[in-house]
Amino acid sequence: MADYAIISLGGKQYRVSEGDRLLVDRVSTGEGKTFHPDVLFTGGGGKPNLSQRIQVTAKVVGTPLGDKIRIGKYKAKKGYRRHTGFRAKLSEIEIQSIGAARSSTAAAKKEEPKTEAKPKAAAKPKPRATATKKPATRKPPARKPATRTKTTENK
Repeated sequence: MADYAIISLGGKQYRVSEGDRLLVDRVSTGEGKTFHPDVLFTGGGGKPNLSQRIQVTAKVVGTPLGDKIRIGKYKAKKGYRRHTGFRAKLSEIEIQSIGAARSSTAAAKKEEPKTEAKPKAAAKPKPRATATKKPATRKPPARKPATRTKTTENK
């Protein structure tokens, strides 16, 4: 069992342990649902592990907005002032477990009973079309080149 893991979410890396809560960029998973972020590294007890067989389970606790960031532009002696603001969309996640092997979840999925496919009915032969010709498709008329008109005003 690993004490900590380094996961990747939204192009950023986080060092997490079981029970940690952290704010990350908004994830597409709904509130109250669990997901499995990408695991880059696990460690603990003096034994680092680079293999990606270990799985981290995280639960989305909430989806708050970040603090408001005020942005101002100003140019001296020009009367130019602009103000904008920004609030990041975040997700608060809680790390539920570190160390569930991925191979066991893959094996559980494989063991599910498969439903047998029913044989398809033989396709009915299509009736042959009688000797009817399709109307020829018409091409659009060629475009005439644009002509320029010159104004002959002399002042």
